[in-house]
Amino acid sequence: MEDLRNTADPRRDDAFATTAARAASIAAELAGEHPADIAEVLDGEEPATASAVLASLPRERQVEILDLPDFDLSSDLIEALPVEEAVHLLTELSADRAADLFRWMDEPARTHLFARLPPATQAELNRLLAWPEHTAGSLMTTEFVTVPSTWSVGETLRYLREIERTRETIYAIYVLDPVSLKLLKAVTLRRLITGEAGQSILSVAPEHDPITADPRMDREDVARLISKYDLLAVPVVDEDAHVLGIVTVDDMIDAIIEEGTEDAQKFGGMEALDEPYMEIAFFAMLKKRAGWLSILFLGEMLTANAMQHFEGELERAIVLTLFIPLIMSSGGNSGSQATSLIIRALALGEVTLKDWWRVALRELPSGLVLGAILATLGMARITAWQLLELHDYGEHWGLVAATVGAALVAIVTFGSLIGSMLPFVLRRLGFDPASASAPFVATFVDVTGLVIYFSVALVILHGTLL
Repeated sequence: MEDLRNTADPRRDDAFATTAARAASIAAELAGEHPADIAEVLDGEEPATASAVLASLPRERQVEILDLPDFDLSSDLIEALPVEEAVHLLTELSADRAADLFRWMDEPARTHLFARLPPATQAELNRLLAWPEHTAGSLMTTEFVTVPSTWSVGETLRYLREIERTRETIYAIYVLDPVSLKLLKAVTLRRLITGEAGQSILSVAPEHDPITADPRMDREDVARLISKYDLLAVPVVDEDAHVLGIVTVDDMIDAIIEEGTEDAQKFGGMEALDEPYMEIAFFAMLKKRAGWLSILFLGEMLTANAMQHFEGELERAIVLTLFIPLIMSSGGNSGSQATSLIIRALALGEVTLKDWWRVALRELPSGLVLGAILATLGMARITAWQLLELHDYGEHWGLVAATVGAALVAIVTFGSLIGSMLPFVLRRLGFDPASASAPFVATFVDVTGLVIYFSVALVILHGTLL
């Protein structure tokens, strides 16, 4: 990598002098701060300034800062550092964090730095990078504690004191068969320190088999495991019960925050952002939003087609147009509510794909009752406005009120049913249920709602207004 300080451009010399002065000032202010607070400050600086500040800190503090999963500039700073310094830092970072940085790095820096790493570090990172993103294998760290089942409690405690600084966590100790190296038990540090030094490590292990994750398990499923069994870490094992790594609870918190952010963005009717809002490029933002907006716009065109189909009815009963916004919004709102509830229930594991029929049986009467409530309010409003002479809906205003009421019951029921089933369909097809965004559901129910509304009107108003 080229070091700009070796160039002869006076303007660059001035720029470096300014950057160095600012970096020195920031470094002095942050000297005694917590690594997380330092990372937060550096995230608000230009990469050149942040890199200079980082370089002025002790090596141990640099590693602590770069190891923080919330530090957005980590990969940029690694690329900005001199190669040898960057390589040293990468070898000292936790394996899972280093793997993440290489996923985010741009070429050719990624290939260039990876080639300079020690062979053992390359092999370890390759094992982590081989797993698909957002799986247990991609989240796990290989820095965990294992001991043979022949050890005593005292031997295990002495070993923990020796290797404590080289492991991401020592709160879970994994007991292996000394011959096959298969996972036998998982012992918490709490249980370990309550045992007598001469006791076998197996004597303080719980009776049940260890809770484990498959390396291909989705991160949401891993989070459910950790939550259900109240774990600080879950071992990731292969088909032969060999421990490949562990996923810690702090890694899962970061992953779930990211997952929740992605789902919220998708549910808003756009692609998930790959970068923080204030850092993503303008045209990248447009690309993320324009596609879904265009799809939704094309969907809304079907609404115009539906209205054109009933153009004759609209001409004969112009009063019906007054309630189109009411009808469309009610159906879309009920569908969005149902979709939100089911997406969340699927994410938390409260329902599974096989529960679709139970959900349908639950949403059908719910939709009918909710529709009846809205129908009562709508009919009461029409009646009140007519009797109070606030608006004249014509001589057949009673039938108009009945039309609006019946249509609301049908549309809200339909919206609730469709909104609840769409996430199941998407999950069954292999898509993220969060893709069933509120705007998407609302658009779909808008079109069908108009068809239902005018069909009900044809039945009730036939021979009068139609």
